[in-house]
Amino acid sequence: MNIKLVQSRDDLDRTFDVMSQLRPQYDRAHYVSYVYETLIPAGLNVAYLEEDGAIRCVSGFRISASLAWGKYIYVDDIVSEDKGRSRGYGKHMLDWIARHGKEQGCGEMHLDSGVQRHAAHRFYLRERMDIVFYHFKRVLG
Repeated sequence: MNIKLVQSRDDLDRTFDVMSQLRPQYDRAHYVSYVYETLIPAGLNVAYLEEDGAIRCVSGFRISASLAWGKYIYVDDIVSEDKGRSRGYGKHMLDWIARHGKEQGCGEMHLDSGVQRHAAHRFYLRERMDIVFYHFKRVLG
C-alpha cells in the first residue's frame, strides 16, 4: 500500500471512482474542476491509497488553526472502495493522516460524520476517536 498526495488533475481524476461512492452528487468533470480549481487552492489536500495500481481509499483533509483547538488537521472526506472494505485501507489512511498532521505541528485530528453513518462511527471509535460535540447547520438563502 502506498499513499500519495494529489499533484495534478490526472491524479485527481483517478480518485473519482472511489470518492464518488461517498459524494455521488458530483459527476467526474464537476468533481475534478471543483476540487482542483476551488478546494485545493483554498487549502484542501487530497490523498489516495494505491495498491496494485488501483486506488483503494481517498481522503480530503486540510490543516487549519482555531482558538478552540490550536493547529489541527481536519478530515473532510475519507472513503474506501466498496469492494475493499474491511481490508485495512481506511485504517492505513487515517493513521497516515494523523502522522502527517503531527509532522505539520498539529495537536489534534478532527472530522464530522453524518448521524446515519453507523458503520463509519464504529470504525472511528475503534480507531480511538471520541465523539466530542454536535455539529449544527443552517441553510442560508
